[in-house]
Parts: sequence; structure tokens; C-alpha cells
Amino acid sequence: MAETVRLKIRRQDGTGGPARWETFEVPRLPHMNVITCLQEIQKNPVDAQGRPTTPVVWDCNCLEEVCGACSMVINGRARQACTALIEHLDQPIVLEPLSKFPLVRDLMVDREVMFENLKRIKGWVPVDGTYNLGPGPRLMEKKRQFGYRLSRCMTCGCCMEACPQVNVRTNFMGPAALAQALYFNISPIGSALAEERLEAVMGDGGITECGNAQNCVKACPKEVPLTTAIADLNRATTWYFVRNWLTR
Repeated sequence: MAETVRLKIRRQDGTGGPARWETFEVPRLPHMNVITCLQEIQKNPVDAQGRPTTPVVWDCNCLEEVCGACSMVINGRARQACTALIEHLDQPIVLEPLSKFPLVRDLMVDREVMFENLKRIKGWVPVDGTYNLGPGPRLMEKKRQFGYRLSRCMTCGCCMEACPQVNVRTNFMGPAALAQALYFNISPIGSALAEERLEAVMGDGGITECGNAQNCVKACPKEVPLTTAIADLNRATTWYFVRNWLTR
């Protein structure tokens, strides 16, 4: 087994700046992941040729695949750096930033658009928390389990990266926001805003721009049933439109 890990990293000082590739070699440690390698580079920012450089910039938080912050393209696949174990990766390990979001620097991108899309679909439950509301309404077990699977979304952006409809020519809000619209609509309390969410996903950049490529469900690290959710939401918007048309 090699005593070092070799990484090839796409670096860029900011949006619009020239991109460059730098290669690094770091000592191999037991149970390393990509984050560990980036931390080793941070401690000693010298490239594989021995030339001093700047530490690589990336984003991370929980280090247990919950927060979604460390998303990047690793060996051509969008995934979480914290769960990308070195022993399972071919070398040199090629690291690139997500391409569907504005670049901050190096491997760090700005995922603000995903959180703005959650605002568009009103991704919250409208309750008055100033007093004890008592126990919540009971759900059928099948619906509860489906809702839990939808709730696993961590807004990491991997589905956006994999989706061909998310590009500079469209305003498509992406699979994550659509699935969350359904998640809150199937909640007995969240359904108070169901029609407003359906109006949002029927608007510009909404569900009609989904091309059904189904890349998203394969890319999702939390196995959120995105294509099932989009199909269910498509059915709901169709019934909503027909009902409104018939009652005009």
C-alpha cells in the first residue's frame, strides 16, 4: 500500500478568475477521507513538486453526512467529502467544485439558491409556537415512512449538480425543492399552505421544467425518493389545475 495519497485539485481564486490544477501528496493515515487529506494540505500547503502554495479552500461542518456542506465533485461524481474514504477511491483523487453553483473559491461554492428555493415553496410548517399545541395529528404509517424519507434531504446540492435541467438557460428550482414541497404538503399541519406551494411549483422554474432524467435520485447521498416525489407532486398539480379550471 502506498505511503502517500495523491490528489489533483481544481483551484480558482473566485468567480471569473482563471482556473488551474494543482497536485498534492499527503501522508497516508488509517481510515482517511477526503476531508482528512485537505486538512493535511492545510497544515503544510506545498504541492507535489515541493513548491509552496496556499491552503485549499473548502466547506464542511458536521463531518458525518448530515449538514451537506462538504459537497464537491470527487473523481467525476458529486458527493460528500466526509464519507469519501480514500481506500475506496482511485488515485490520483480528482477534486472539483460543484459546477451548478456560484464559486466562492477553490472547492467552496455558494448554495444560497437552494435555500431561496425553499422560501419559494414555503418549506416550513405554519404553527403558532407561543403556547402548548398538544400532540400532533397521527399519520398513516405508510405516509409517515414516506415523509421521513423525504425529510432526510440535507440541501447538499448533489441532485442539482446531476440534473441536466439545472443550467444557466433555465430557472429550474431543482429536485430538492420539489420534494420538500411535497413533504410539507403531506403533513396534516403543513398542508395549510398546500395550495400556495402548488402555485409556486407550477410557476416559472417549477415542475414543468423537470426533464425526468432521473439522475437526481441516483446522485442523492441520502437516498431521498426524488423521482417518486416529483411524480406525486406532478399528479397533485394536475388535479389542482383541473379542479380550479372546472370551478371557474
